[in-house]
Amino acid sequence: MKLVVQVRLLPTPVQAAALEATLRACNEAATWASGVAFEKGVKSNFAMREHTYRQIKARWGLGAQAAQHVIKKTCDAYATLKANLKAGNLGRPGSKRYRRAVEKPVAFRPEGAQPYDDRMLSWQIDRRRISIWTTAGRVKDVAFTASPEQMATLALYRKGESDLLRRDGMWFLNATCDVPEAPLNTAPVDFLGVDLGIVNIATTSDGQIMAGRELNRVRTRERTLRTKLQKKNTPSAKRRLKRRRRKEARRARDINHKIAKHVVAEAERTGRGIALEDLTGIRERVRLAKPQRATHSSWAFAQLEQFIAYKARKAGVPVVHVDPAYTSRTCAECGHIDRVNRVSQAWFACRNCGFVDHADRNSSRNIRARAQELWRRGAQSTAPDPPPEPKRGTGRKHSTTASGARCASPGTLAPGR
Repeated sequence: MKLVVQVRLLPTPVQAAALEATLRACNEAATWASGVAFEKGVKSNFAMREHTYRQIKARWGLGAQAAQHVIKKTCDAYATLKANLKAGNLGRPGSKRYRRAVEKPVAFRPEGAQPYDDRMLSWQIDRRRISIWTTAGRVKDVAFTASPEQMATLALYRKGESDLLRRDGMWFLNATCDVPEAPLNTAPVDFLGVDLGIVNIATTSDGQIMAGRELNRVRTRERTLRTKLQKKNTPSAKRRLKRRRRKEARRARDINHKIAKHVVAEAERTGRGIALEDLTGIRERVRLAKPQRATHSSWAFAQLEQFIAYKARKAGVPVVHVDPAYTSRTCAECGHIDRVNRVSQAWFACRNCGFVDHADRNSSRNIRARAQELWRRGAQSTAPDPPPEPKRGTGRKHSTTASGARCASPGTLAPGR
């Protein structure tokens, strides 16, 4: 399976200047090639080379491999756009958002990611150094830093392209690694049900409650601070917003990694599979009051599912997605379904048999029971195959996702995950 290991580069000022000039040249060339593709209606790789290859090499001074990667990146962006349009991720045909996406060519950010292959980039992992092609020539002895786990993964499994990118003044390389999967456990002794929620991010059928009220208090405080800074709209407030803009996303990602790691490790240790709710389209199906919308929409439940899915595939743990309907109203003991069984957010009390339990634990037990039934009927693991590498980032948000299909993204390996 494909995993992406992100390492941070530590270039000297001279090296950083060469990398910055290279990224800008490659993305300027990609934006120009995108305009040619849009004007001529040519979106395939080989056809694009006929119209752009020589001009890219002559005008921006790119080498042969870099020019080909620029063309491929442009074609990938249009393929991504086409998939998003087909999946309805950009609205209905004729809508304002749809027209804005199709009426002008794709544009690339000056610091957008640029792919490198092994002809343009070589690793000296034992020395923590890389040698990388730039428009100013080959730059050698560029230092990078990574955790011991990342270093071991790079040394054993690195295979394929690596993406150079700059974010918030820092330089990174995303290296693709082909990590072997453990054999799938085709005879799990049971399932570990996992209920996902707002107050408690994840609750297992064993009764473990993870990332609850304390985390939500932090998220509320961050959201309040963002609102105040946006209202001030002063230069200092904008600088502070810029520094904090990815803070909540980083926190969510870190917590999701930790929850997924714990759930998969527990299932692997006990020989069980993992049962999850199929929450596809939940935001469109659920109607909420205005004060609840920000809280409901700000947590990355799809990301948590993806992390559980790829970690489970790596460990050989089967994952089954079940219908979430009425799991919070059904008694895990007698099966009685009634809306009033859910006494409050925290407690469940069955009106039929008198069974009392934590509401989220009761739901997770129902999820486990449904997974057991599906498995007995012959269902297989629904942990999806990792898709191809994500398309290269562009100047538009809609060009960063491949489709609306429900699938796990390649994992990003970080320290301790």
